Amino acid sequence: MKVLLTGANGFVGSHVLDSLRARGIATAVLLRPTSDPRFIQAHRADVEVRIGSIDETRSLAAAMHDITHVIHCAGCTKAVRRSEFDRVNHLGTRHVVEAASQQGGRIQRLVYMSSLAAGGPAVPETPARESDPPHPVSEYGRSKLAGEQEVQGLRPAEYVILRPPAVYGPRDVEFLRLFKTIQRHLQPRPNRQPLSLVFVQDLAGATATCLAHPAAAGKTFYVASPEVLTARGLAQEIAAQADTWTLPLPLPPAALGPLCWLQDGISWLTGRPNLLSRQKWGELRAPGWVCDPTRLREDLGFECTTKLKQGIAATLAWYRQQGWL
Repeated sequence: MKVLLTGANGFVGSHVLDSLRARGIATAVLLRPTSDPRFIQAHRADVEVRIGSIDETRSLAAAMHDITHVIHCAGCTKAVRRSEFDRVNHLGTRHVVEAASQQGGRIQRLVYMSSLAAGGPAVPETPARESDPPHPVSEYGRSKLAGEQEVQGLRPAEYVILRPPAVYGPRDVEFLRLFKTIQRHLQPRPNRQPLSLVFVQDLAGATATCLAHPAAAGKTFYVASPEVLTARGLAQEIAAQADTWTLPLPLPPAALGPLCWLQDGISWLTGRPNLLSRQKWGELRAPGWVCDPTRLREDLGFECTTKLKQGIAATLAWYRQQGWL
């Protein structure tokens, strides 16, 4: 087995690389010449770097030389223009699928990192399951679903689609903002929207498991901790472990809409995308983001075992060690 990993220098991709190398799986990584390699520096002596991009079909096809398995983690989670989601998550995935299909049957399996956003919102009473019709409510979710549809057309190789909810853990810059807000003694109090989460190392382990497990072929899996919490509960847990006093910062739903529009304007002016945007508004006002990971456990025997308390402790320790907090 030899794996080509896209998005290896990113938050999730770098942890997937950790998991592959811990299992002794030969790996090549697809990187742009300008990619920041800081998260994968420890593996540079053990992996092949293949220069290219999912936008560049010629370099992508060349990168698949002698590859047997592909893990496609590269993706766009925030953008100034909505078309960017489609260009990366949909068309970029199409390019990966086309390149894999052109390898004369050598590619045995492709694992695609999608998102709960592709399936759509759900509440604890009726959590999202793989058999449910998808109903994404954001451009991000729709683009990831379009990527899934490209993957499902892969021939002759097998595919596996993973749909994690929000991912947190060491190296993440998005949840870092919440940690920093709490460090400044403010505790955000959003609505009590129920959430599933997954610790990044659990997601990486599930990804590596799906590479060769015979029961994974042709299936979609929600990859999440069985715990259900709220954004407010998450903030409370961070504040408790940070051992700092905080003042409540109410964030009623009525205030989030204008904030999303304001941030969109700032992003247009600066050219810097932000996770808080108009396209995110559909997700923020959803009744919940809860998924059921039962299929993952029953079909593959894999469970995301990291509890929130453990995951927050590991994340907080890493942020402090790196001087991010």
